[in-house]
Amino acid sequence: MLSPTSAAFKAVRLLPPHRWKRGCLCRNISVKPGGLKPKTVPARYLGQPSPFTHPHLIKHGEVTPGLSQTEYELRRLRLASLIEAHSARLGPSASSSTHVAIVLSHPTRYMTNDIPYPFHQNQDFLYLSGILEPDSALVLYGKGRPDQAILFVPRRDQGRELWDGPRSGKDGAAALTGIERVHSTDELGVVLKSLKGATFWYDSSQPANPKLHQSYVGAVLEAAPMPCTLRPLIHSLRALKSPAEVALMQEAGRITAQAFRRTMALSHGDVDEAVLFAKFDFENRLHGANFLAYPPVVAGGNRANTLHYINNNQIIKDGEMVLLDGGCEYYGYVSDVTRTWPVNGKFSPPQAELYEAVLEVQLSCLSLCSPGISLDHIYNTMLALLGRQLRRLGIVKASTSGADVIKAARRYCPHHVGHYLGMDVHDTPQVSRSQPLQSGMTITIEPGLYIGEDNDDAPERFRGLGIRIEDDVMIRDEGGPLILSCDTPKTIADVEQTCAQR
Repeated sequence: MLSPTSAAFKAVRLLPPHRWKRGCLCRNISVKPGGLKPKTVPARYLGQPSPFTHPHLIKHGEVTPGLSQTEYELRRLRLASLIEAHSARLGPSASSSTHVAIVLSHPTRYMTNDIPYPFHQNQDFLYLSGILEPDSALVLYGKGRPDQAILFVPRRDQGRELWDGPRSGKDGAAALTGIERVHSTDELGVVLKSLKGATFWYDSSQPANPKLHQSYVGAVLEAAPMPCTLRPLIHSLRALKSPAEVALMQEAGRITAQAFRRTMALSHGDVDEAVLFAKFDFENRLHGANFLAYPPVVAGGNRANTLHYINNNQIIKDGEMVLLDGGCEYYGYVSDVTRTWPVNGKFSPPQAELYEAVLEVQLSCLSLCSPGISLDHIYNTMLALLGRQLRRLGIVKASTSGADVIKAARRYCPHHVGHYLGMDVHDTPQVSRSQPLQSGMTITIEPGLYIGEDNDDAPERFRGLGIRIEDDVMIRDEGGPLILSCDTPKTIADVEQTCAQR
């Protein structure tokens, strides 16, 4: 999914420059043996899957599929260490005081009256707790290093559970997460007041849960100094994926590749975009995805030049191409892949010519995905490479100056080369794209060329064509980048062969 070339927010660097070569401070933290005391998960339905109700998904000791109690504990300890390190820069009084970090879950949101939207958790809260219930909270506290956790979950209520489904309750949440101290959410205010005088770490400008903020958090913060922002620290942790997270993202990539193959095979001349949308959605869910990661772009013909076209309701004519930008969510982690192909299964010469140009640039950009290289550097390289292709194809004149060629590349590809990927499609927006990539980061690489049908400056044979090719990439120290979406057909030969399997 496309990302603009500049963000509306102020991004932060993941690490200060003197730490780029030595690796992440948080990687050196480990959980002390015996720090987690296993408890038996209640033999009933909780507010989310558990080893008792979903043994086909979750093993004993896991909080969510593929992610253990130990992994979640390690994340909280890493955050505590980052807070400790940052507080040390604020002076001796700050580093020795009690620090309190507050992370709220999302609320249930309603489309109308009492009809809820499907619930989707605040990823920062999910990353640290594994809890999938609304109206919950996590508090980390401690002197100097906030390494003690308190979890808050909705109180069990038979009346509400009749309508909304089971709740984990304090006992279920404690057994599932391994967090020993669990309270009901309505006790959040009392607990926070008992911690008054502490240095608070909380993002108050846009609370994840306005109701919990107003009811319990706001009053405590009014009597305290301005809280320190927490989101950049959490995003710096989320940017570096563990082996377990990579495994989940690999599965999301595998599922998405299968959906692309089946959707390509269904394609034919004069096909409705809605049919391809439905097929792609169906195949993702059929093969294990929870749902689509975002509204997909299914853009036929000239509509591919509308970058965020999501109406997906027109007929793709025989001889036209379709640009499909889609991905799935698999237990908290997402894929984001784009392919462009002719719905009749055969590239015309102009389509093939433009497609090969984009593919050549994409492969070159993929080869740059290594530690120490930034997304911004890859973006600048992409512009230079696209500029050469525009010259070669005759879209810009051979006599055009180098600076004007780069300007043309920006016009014909007005988006960035990629973005971070993980629990969100545009993941960890607080991490700057000028930050050198590190092993464990996951990004997208998605160059494109978009030539509107009314573009009189371009050769007529290319007008109305819009092509983008996007893959998901994990950065590694050795062995080159790991392409998570590698099973998705990409070469002209593979695409045409897949389309022929009807």
